[in-house]
Amino acid sequence: MQRKKLVQLQLDHMLKGARLIEADGHGPKVYQLADGTFLKIFRRKRLLSSALLRPYSQSFCNNAQRLKELGIPTLEPIAIFDLEQAGLTAVHYKPLPGQSLFQLSKAPNFNWADVMPKLTSFIRNLYAQGIYFRSLHLGNIIKTPAGELGLIDIADMKFYRRALPAQLRRRNLSHFHRYLEREGFSDAFPFAEFSQALLTP
Repeated sequence: MQRKKLVQLQLDHMLKGARLIEADGHGPKVYQLADGTFLKIFRRKRLLSSALLRPYSQSFCNNAQRLKELGIPTLEPIAIFDLEQAGLTAVHYKPLPGQSLFQLSKAPNFNWADVMPKLTSFIRNLYAQGIYFRSLHLGNIIKTPAGELGLIDIADMKFYRRALPAQLRRRNLSHFHRYLEREGFSDAFPFAEFSQALLTP
């Protein structure tokens, strides 16, 4: 997907009636636009980095295409933009319908035992296809209305030619566990059972 220039006047028009979904100390990160689509803004973190030649926004779109080719549900990029402010790019995309596992876990009578077989099968499939998703966590795994699991926030992802070795799987699960601790899920989520299922050949 080829990047287009988006001047500030066009950006302001696009954001008319939009809702800010996510921000950090540097500014806005994700908007939900008036038509229900999303605009995600990417900032180059360092003046000289690989993102200068290949922006995170480009990786985001490339990863979406690769996941689609592999049959893994994900969001649908519409356009990719270079913004006027130096170091800023953006992706306009259609969201993946459904709710994150984080959202679903807040519902009354939710039980991880009901979800675990599908979740472990889904992630084992990612690993088998050589997909290393560093940001793999409950907020980025979506259950679609059709009952499938899919991925969002996919800029930080690598595709290997072979299934992930145990070392990368353990590293990925370590990131996942830190997310559970940060969000206060350590007691509720059966991580020992989960990790054993994913590390067992």
